[in-house]
Amino acid sequence: MALKAFLRAHRWEAAALLASLLAVVGSLWVSARVYEGLPHLEDEIAYWWQAQVVSHGELTAPTPPGDPQSFLIPFVVDVNGRRFAKYPLGWPVVLGLAMRLGHPAWANALLAGLAVWLTFRLGALLWRPEVGVLAAILTLTSPFFWVNSGSLLSHPLGLALSAAFALLWMRWAHPKVTSFPRFLPWLTGAVLGALALTRPWTAVGVALPFSVYGLWLLWRGPASKRRAALTVAGSAALIASLHFVWQWAVTGDPWCNPYTLWWPYDKVGFGPGHGVHGHTLQQAWLNTRFSLEVGLSDVFGWPRLSWLFLPLGVWAVRREPFSWPVLAVFPSLVLVYAAYWVGAWLFGPRYYYEGLYSLTLLTAVGIFWLAGWPLREGKALQRSRRALWRSAVVVGLVGMLVVANVKWYLPPRLDMMHGLYGISRERLAPFLTPEAQALTPAVVLVETDHWMTYGALLTLEDPWLTTPFIFAWSRGPYADARIRAAFPERKVIRYNPDDPYRFVLIVPPS
Repeated sequence: MALKAFLRAHRWEAAALLASLLAVVGSLWVSARVYEGLPHLEDEIAYWWQAQVVSHGELTAPTPPGDPQSFLIPFVVDVNGRRFAKYPLGWPVVLGLAMRLGHPAWANALLAGLAVWLTFRLGALLWRPEVGVLAAILTLTSPFFWVNSGSLLSHPLGLALSAAFALLWMRWAHPKVTSFPRFLPWLTGAVLGALALTRPWTAVGVALPFSVYGLWLLWRGPASKRRAALTVAGSAALIASLHFVWQWAVTGDPWCNPYTLWWPYDKVGFGPGHGVHGHTLQQAWLNTRFSLEVGLSDVFGWPRLSWLFLPLGVWAVRREPFSWPVLAVFPSLVLVYAAYWVGAWLFGPRYYYEGLYSLTLLTAVGIFWLAGWPLREGKALQRSRRALWRSAVVVGLVGMLVVANVKWYLPPRLDMMHGLYGISRERLAPFLTPEAQALTPAVVLVETDHWMTYGALLTLEDPWLTTPFIFAWSRGPYADARIRAAFPERKVIRYNPDDPYRFVLIVPPS
């Protein structure tokens, strides 16, 4: 009886916990069955490489000897004889820890579950637990969520940090809160700083609406909340400054953006030098429109209708300014990423992923408003026949949309990510045979015109080139000769990925 009473009192928390566990299990399934636990995108390969380095307590690895360009790792650069990825350290540190534990896929899976739980907590804090549960369930139905949560990209960590920052902020800044622990603003700022160490420009977009709220608190808020706003800003800046320490450690210059070491034009802003041909307002509009058009379907799997309940949600919260910063994170990210020269579509509009909870919460609020359900606890649900019919119609509509997504949109959306860029476990299989292992240690000269077929093999080597097989992209006889000379203790094999089980052993001249 006590257990039954406890579950009844905490039924919404139990439902949210179940949704979080489903997020973890589902993300692991996507990682294993769709992505096969492998990096596919150039970004993922760079993260994987850097995570290996960080997991050994290092920031860099030695530049490969012989012909470094033949040992290409996408978005990994060489400076002063050292090699490192251009991406900030936040996600490689987390992924590296998971690697040390032997389960790299668990990192994003656990972060996905945490993001679902935090979404629930935001809904429960701002409105009522039922809103949070609905937002959590909507997250679970999102193709956008699954495509990213099963990947090796940094976005799931960014989403968890973004949602945690929003929740912590509201824990002390909510108008109903009159007292709070002194550590809470410090923790809030630290989480935002951690986001800056993971995705710096995203942190700017997430912080923007809360900064407006913070300025209002400095102007009109009580003394305790004015101090809290300043504490958040200070602690966030302190943690974020470590990004410049990292830049100094790997490049020798705290102001050198490693992105520009791979592409000099890879930076935020407008005009010449920003983007391949110079970033313009017109290009910003085209990129933004294209990304949002992808999101019209990808966010909830409702073809071009994922926005359907958003206007109703906006109307429902029009007189609730305390909720606006949380709901404004997504549009804020859209705004700040207009200043970046490239858009995103393959993994959905992923530059906006850290604002996903804005969309799920606002959609949940819109559904509640349309169904006539109260958004505040303490208000009774209407029991009239008309109200029940209204609720039934809305539930039926949402149910049809979800079923249509699960049956017709989500499966093919995940299927299109399988074997992305031709990278799959099948590519690795030839090197795991006893015949191939008998040739080790070996340098494999991969003869291909495309980085994907070469990149598909890179998970079999480590950054220090000490694994049984190491792989070099064959760039011609002179470069290949330099590689052979740099590794005299290894056999040299020519390998054509189009003839995967044939290894041509090069016998050095006497």
